[in-house]
Amino acid sequence: MRILHTADWHLGRTMHGVDLGGAHAAFLDHLVETVRSEKPDAVLVAGDVYDRAFPGVEAVALLSEALVRLCELTRVVLTPGNHDSAIRLGFGSELFRERLSVRARPLDAASPVVVPDAEGAVGLLVYAVPYLDPDAARATLAPWSAEPLHRSHASVMATVLGQVRADLIERRASGRVPAVLMAHAFVGGGSASDSERDIRVGGVDAVPVGLFDESGLDYVALGHLHGPQRVGAAEGPGPRLRYAGSPVAMSFSERHQTKSSVLVEFGPGEVRHELVEAPVMRRLSEVAGTLEEVLGRRHEGARDDWVRVVVTGKARPNDLVSTVKRAFPHALEVHFVPEGAQRPELPGLAREASDPLGVLEEFVTVVRRQAPDARERLVLREAYEAVRAVEAVG
Repeated sequence: MRILHTADWHLGRTMHGVDLGGAHAAFLDHLVETVRSEKPDAVLVAGDVYDRAFPGVEAVALLSEALVRLCELTRVVLTPGNHDSAIRLGFGSELFRERLSVRARPLDAASPVVVPDAEGAVGLLVYAVPYLDPDAARATLAPWSAEPLHRSHASVMATVLGQVRADLIERRASGRVPAVLMAHAFVGGGSASDSERDIRVGGVDAVPVGLFDESGLDYVALGHLHGPQRVGAAEGPGPRLRYAGSPVAMSFSERHQTKSSVLVEFGPGEVRHELVEAPVMRRLSEVAGTLEEVLGRRHEGARDDWVRVVVTGKARPNDLVSTVKRAFPHALEVHFVPEGAQRPELPGLAREASDPLGVLEEFVTVVRRQAPDARERLVLREAYEAVRAVEAVG
């Protein structure tokens, strides 16, 4: 059995005002051709299909066309990430044809998508877990826990994994079948980029990798981190965990990453994987030096790239931006750093606020010049969780 694992498409994304639709279309063409040539039994898309909860019509059309083309060739299993609206992405999922499974409800996570083998028998079990926002998920998952769940990513993920493990044990009573779990989460040990949305709750954003050790799974297909990478042990007991990464770079912090999908093959007692490199429509580069150095022949190879330009010197040159853009028509950032000054940190994209409750408490503190007390913090938390609960169902 073989799967093709991909994630974090972020359809509808822009980078410094530049529409990435062309790059996404090129990747989806490549994905269809990869499926045609490699013939996987299923394609798994582990969240952040869209870049925002209310995607534009172009992004919706792009996804629709891609799913039609992919489903002509194989099965597709898709879950929402933290950028998606689970209720919108999952609309009508019960009506979808057999080759398309959109799993958007946490309580469906322990009921796997069954992928048949060539003889029509059960060949692979895919447990598809949507993004679990702790504030919304701990209420949704209450039927699976005798005690109130803690407000943490670890708590809600552990609850789901417990149900998955119980179901897997029951299904394997008549024979071992390989099992995969799809999850959109920050698993401890992963390396982040500038372009991921911060999902910290209470200052903690990570799910401990050890939660998966006793799950009985063979492979965990992760989404959320945009750099392709392995998490956890490469050998020994427990499943192999891997982030496919985003197929298109979305910040300059990703300029050294090789974007790819993961082709995974399940054999007797082993799991093998191969990275399938994604096409690059336009490279990301950084050019730095004096204006004379920046415009010199040394950087001619970056003329057609999306570039970040950092110019140094005693004084800011006149018409700096227009001068740079004549040489680098696709320059997305142009900065000037005075000679001898320490270069400021230049993130690819501004990261969103960390813990929303922490932001609320900081706001109250700034406005009143006094931190909220325990009773007021409880009021803020109840108000925030009420809003999150409404968003989760609406």
